[in-house]
Amino acid sequence: MTTTVKAKENTLVVLQLTGGNDFMDTIIPYTNGIYYDSRPTLATDQKDVLPFNDELAFHPAFASLKKIYDENKVAIIQGVGYENSSRSHFRAMDIMHTCEPIKIGTQGWLGRAIQEIDPHKENVLTGVNIGRGLPRAMTLSGVPVASVGDLDNYGLMTSIEDAAYRSNMLDNFKNLYTQAIGSGPVSDFLGRTGNDILSSAELLKDVPGRYESTVEYANNPIAKSLRDVARIHTADMGTRIFYVQHGGYDTHADQGPNHPRLLKELGDAVYDFMQDLREHDAAEEVTILIFTEFGRRMRDNGSGTDHGAGGGAFIVGESINGGLYGEYPPLDPSEWQDGENLKFTVDFRGVYATVLEQCLGLDPEPMVFGSYEQLKPYRNGSTG
Repeated sequence: MTTTVKAKENTLVVLQLTGGNDFMDTIIPYTNGIYYDSRPTLATDQKDVLPFNDELAFHPAFASLKKIYDENKVAIIQGVGYENSSRSHFRAMDIMHTCEPIKIGTQGWLGRAIQEIDPHKENVLTGVNIGRGLPRAMTLSGVPVASVGDLDNYGLMTSIEDAAYRSNMLDNFKNLYTQAIGSGPVSDFLGRTGNDILSSAELLKDVPGRYESTVEYANNPIAKSLRDVARIHTADMGTRIFYVQHGGYDTHADQGPNHPRLLKELGDAVYDFMQDLREHDAAEEVTILIFTEFGRRMRDNGSGTDHGAGGGAFIVGESINGGLYGEYPPLDPSEWQDGENLKFTVDFRGVYATVLEQCLGLDPEPMVFGSYEQLKPYRNGSTG
């Protein structure tokens, strides 16, 4: 008798670079004179960059991601944006989270995906946010998403030192939500939310103790977040969508020292995460999408860069056919928009559609509200 081993379901990790990452300071047009003329303060010296072709190079601080790129497992998506892009952090991120550039959206694109993956709400861990609060991208009424600020202490109220008092507080929490069920729409919502929190805490409580790894992550927020993703993913909790954030990319000032630090943190964390998954034989089914809300302006402002338009994204994974996708935003001043903005060349909704269909196996149109040209970064066309 032959035993059939069920293939693991694919998982999407969405990594948000909050603040508007400077794509030109990440993937550098190191042979272009306009780049150096436009950025007398911030341009990276040609001798320091990490070239991967005759025109473009990784920032030297992004060396760890280049290692994965050299393995042909990083798709660089150039010129990501949309028409009439907002330069407001709040509005721009809201658009990126909801795919609603015209009106204010109330539903997140990943919330819609979670609902499609788990329509009967059978697993409260189908979607997991690593961090406090819930990103708009994962929001959809009635769709359970666990937000895990501290996996080691999730749901246990460990800040309360007295064991008996902590136990009493947990009992009160359970009673509060149990009593709410069935008392009306608001109480139903509260009761469902409370029970989802309790259920996810119960499911996750043993995960840290089951995890072993030789990979030593750095001591910074993005490294810790990706380590938590690895711990939950390798515990086979059925999570299909993870969300993590790396903040600090609003580099109006002091970009010189800060942006390289951020890129090093990001690159090292993604590299360690990939190594961790490989060690656990859990890397094949994982795709990482790295995005930001907009790019930065062409010219530096003497200390940093201001809000711009066309930016970039990255898709990382074992199944990815690495390389360049889309076109680098035109650098000639005649092509700039509104003075110093770079044009977008790839609609962000096409990037989302790519991972929704080719990674998760979903019909992307209801989730991004339309049909947008997809990229083809997967070696076999699709892993979904």
